[in-house]
Amino acid sequence: MSDKYSGSCLCGEIAFEITGGFESFYLCHCSRCRKDTGSAHASNLFSTSAKLKWLSGEEKVKSFNLSGTKHAKSFCTICGSAVPSIQMDGKLLVVPAGSLDTALDMEASAHILIEDRAQWDNELEKAPMVEGLPN
Repeated sequence: MSDKYSGSCLCGEIAFEITGGFESFYLCHCSRCRKDTGSAHASNLFSTSAKLKWLSGEEKVKSFNLSGTKHAKSFCTICGSAVPSIQMDGKLLVVPAGSLDTALDMEASAHILIEDRAQWDNELEKAPMVEGLPN
């Protein structure tokens, strides 16, 4: 059985399709992931077997590899949204979970590098939850 997912960037210039499953889904709290997402953690899916097909906008994808590290990110050059990237010399597909337009029937495998999390990233689930925008 093959899973199929579709996704896009915020401005809609880039669209893609993923065929195949994901082995893991990590929420990474390291300082590099916080910097490149502007959030408490990155939420990435990983696969060594799924295939990526660009449906539109592949020429608008830019990739950044942080020198001296394994940290890499691909993004839309128009809106800056994170999009999938092929890493480790083609052996690993990394898909930002938030870039998917298709529902994902998978729970996070783990929070990782929590020892490096931001000091304000502690018990965030206890913060009030508001369905819409705050008044």
